[in-house]
Amino acid sequence: MRIPLNRAAAIAAATVAALIAPPGLPVQAAATAGPGAWTGAWAAAMQQPSPGGMPGSTNWSEAGFTDHTLRQVVRVSTGGAKLRIRLSNRYGATPLQVTGVTVGRAGAGASVHPATLRPVTFRHWPGTVIPAGQEAVSDAVRLPVAALDKVSVTLYVKAPTGPATFHDIASATTYRARGDHRLDPRATAFTETSSSWYYLTGVDVLGGTGSVVTFGDSVTDGTGSTEGADNRYPDQLAERLAASGRRLGVLNAGISGNRLLNDSACFGENASARFRRDVLDRPGVQSVIVMEGINDITYPLMDTPCSKPNTAVTAEQLIEGHRALIRAARAHGIKVIGGTIMPFKGNPWLYPQDNAQTLAMEKTRDAVNHWIRTGGEYDAVVDFERVLADPHDPDRLRPEYNTRDGQEGDWLHPNDAGLDAMARAIDLGTLR
Repeated sequence: MRIPLNRAAAIAAATVAALIAPPGLPVQAAATAGPGAWTGAWAAAMQQPSPGGMPGSTNWSEAGFTDHTLRQVVRVSTGGAKLRIRLSNRYGATPLQVTGVTVGRAGAGASVHPATLRPVTFRHWPGTVIPAGQEAVSDAVRLPVAALDKVSVTLYVKAPTGPATFHDIASATTYRARGDHRLDPRATAFTETSSSWYYLTGVDVLGGTGSVVTFGDSVTDGTGSTEGADNRYPDQLAERLAASGRRLGVLNAGISGNRLLNDSACFGENASARFRRDVLDRPGVQSVIVMEGINDITYPLMDTPCSKPNTAVTAEQLIEGHRALIRAARAHGIKVIGGTIMPFKGNPWLYPQDNAQTLAMEKTRDAVNHWIRTGGEYDAVVDFERVLADPHDPDRLRPEYNTRDGQEGDWLHPNDAGLDAMARAIDLGTLR
């Protein structure tokens, strides 16, 4: 079943109106970035609690936390004299009581360099209560950081939280301890680990010059990259910017499995529904790179709770979804860059043996990519498909971007070398 075109157009129009309307919270325009302005330095897009979208995956989101300390290590993409953190209770059913938070420079594993450990306050209080559906931003913390520094954010929650707002596939390690270990710089008590992030949705720095948001699905999120190595394509873009001397933050707003037009119980709200909080409401955003659509095209082949609804979509509907994001970004003074949809031939889950169905999917992908390249509606284009595609079989990933530890990959998620090629394909001059 396909979504009727007139209904899709009506949904897109309503979404654009909601995104362009004045936000509930003040948005920091790119033009105000400077010595006294906040800039996003790290981000994670939040998801509702779920078992996780990958086969055999586990996480702590559904059980939540009681008398637990969580230590989460993130790498900031740009530096500043002070920082602040953002915590989200977007999908909580009840207010989230955060007893206290600390931040410091990360050591090995769950350890923190003791001399850098700082308390984090919220309106000068050591803890905070975040209403269901809301977000909290901390006070400024005097902890100077440089681009590519790693910081540890440690949260202690004493009272039961209920199911937790989280980000499923972090490609990083979160550590958990029983009891209050906010001020403990050692790793000893942190005996449990998870590959997801919980509540932590952003780290901002004071005095940055602006940021770029990478907005998309699993390839943006970093699925398939080496865990703990910060080799997602946004990470490698941040390394290029740092090496060039450009003080521009890079915020990863990818969610594995995410779609442009439909929500998922496991893979987040659709792109238009989350675009405000993951792009427009971030401080100092100057540009956004959008790569969405592959899951909309392929999910009709899947029949799982995570893939529902899995109605077929047309190229015209996907293009209208992209146009909604373009108009919303421009209404907020943000430059919008289109990324073409990558190849996926050979993927064991998404590439069927039925040639007619295969050809129909490829025709849709080709039509959307043609519009991104030639339609003139994006401010700039980065051609991820051509960078990643095998020149001898353009519907397939280059073999050298598919292997991991000598083994064949899934022909969908690029390895670290492929993700680096994506980062190198971006013209840094288009990001301002």
